[in-house]
Amino acid sequence: MTEPNPADIAALFAPAPDDVIETHISRVFLAGDRAWKLKKAVALPYVDFSTLEKRRIACEREVALNRRTAPDLYLGCRAVYRDAAGRLSLDPQGAPVEWLVEMRRFDARQTLDRLLADGAVTPAMITTLAAGIAAFHARAEPVQREATAMVAQTIALNDAAFANLPAGALPTEALAGFRAAQQAEVERRRPLLKQRRADGRMRHGHGDLHLRNIAVIDGHPVLFDCLEFDDDLAAIDTLYDLAFLLMDLLQQRRGDLASLALNAWLEAMPDDAGMALLPLYVALRAAIRCHIAALTEAGRGEAARYLALARQALNPPAPRLILVGGLSGTGKSTLARALAPDFGGPCGAVILRSDTIRKALHNVPVLQRLPKDSYTPDSSRRVYAVLLERARMLLQGGASVILDAVYGKPDERDAAAALVREMNCRCDGLWLTAAPEILTARVATRRHDASDATEEVVRWQLQHLSPPADWKTVDAGAGPNETLSRARAVLA
Repeated sequence: MTEPNPADIAALFAPAPDDVIETHISRVFLAGDRAWKLKKAVALPYVDFSTLEKRRIACEREVALNRRTAPDLYLGCRAVYRDAAGRLSLDPQGAPVEWLVEMRRFDARQTLDRLLADGAVTPAMITTLAAGIAAFHARAEPVQREATAMVAQTIALNDAAFANLPAGALPTEALAGFRAAQQAEVERRRPLLKQRRADGRMRHGHGDLHLRNIAVIDGHPVLFDCLEFDDDLAAIDTLYDLAFLLMDLLQQRRGDLASLALNAWLEAMPDDAGMALLPLYVALRAAIRCHIAALTEAGRGEAARYLALARQALNPPAPRLILVGGLSGTGKSTLARALAPDFGGPCGAVILRSDTIRKALHNVPVLQRLPKDSYTPDSSRRVYAVLLERARMLLQGGASVILDAVYGKPDERDAAAALVREMNCRCDGLWLTAAPEILTARVATRRHDASDATEEVVRWQLQHLSPPADWKTVDAGAGPNETLSRARAVLA
């Protein structure tokens, strides 16, 4: 059966489409308050829409799967009919000759790639997005696939695509160097990859979680256009799912936002063991974009940049530990977030914060205030022990770590020093200071924060806690930007 001409499909819509978005596997007709998605009759190494039945199944799957994250956008699957006279219609008459996904239209300027280009992506937007992705991953259906199979399939598809590129599309030496480093990293991480399914990390994820597939609708980031045509490709490690977004942000030179997204996601669903896989996962995502960009001569420069990002991701610096301590109100968490992109692998350092760990240990939401009796010496020792246990696992996996806690007692600092000797890693301790009146004013006005510190707590700390003699002191009284500048100067 001959597929209808796209122009004839476009003529079905009233009002007429005012724009058409085209990719290598689909066309989206934007008409009035609707978006109509037509799948092209293509057969590629990773997708087969070559028959009408395959396109019907793909359309139905797209609606069902995307309703997990965007139920208000995906309205249904619609058939295109041809009557006895050969006319096309959306009304049921004759036989279906094509299938469409019907969607509610949203402002195309509100996708994250457009917003990022316009400078309109805020840290709060990224934090909300990452928390939403974590919530989606937590409820996504577990799958029986192994991460080793996921990685092997991805590499095989990438290799096939690289082999089919025109001669000279990519620098031969750079591509060979990447593939060698990639294979070495796969072998190095094979035991961890085999463990991911048992750890509950293999899920039916989004599969195509890049900036263009996230839109801000009614003030909230919404994930749409998930990978629906291959269950294997969507049966992935949750960290690999997130890695597409992280890689996209890195490619746009927004490592600050990538770090923020990663740490917000990790705060919602910690994955200390999995962080050892992040360099490989970012590299695989960059390689996918690389061979797609290299298909056209105009995209060769962009492809080379993706290849460079993939190689850089596989060559992270040695892990480093940074301790950010000081009394409540000195701005430890603000400084930790600002420093994180500067250190570590593809997305910077992982932040472990005592306040959020304490809430997790009491099994309460991060913003819920704990009673005073939750802050016993035994409880604090447990919090600091968890900080070090998690830091040990992260450092062993090659990730840099920032520990955000008061660290006002010698035994807490001695335990951290023992970890540094055990791990044989570089460590810097920063002790933040500010005038007492500044500290009490800050905690009195703090809102929507994991810390439960009050003015009374600050006054107690001033009387009972001692600064470390061997840490570097940073004056944090002048505000976050000046504090960051001073901390960077000390750490350099």
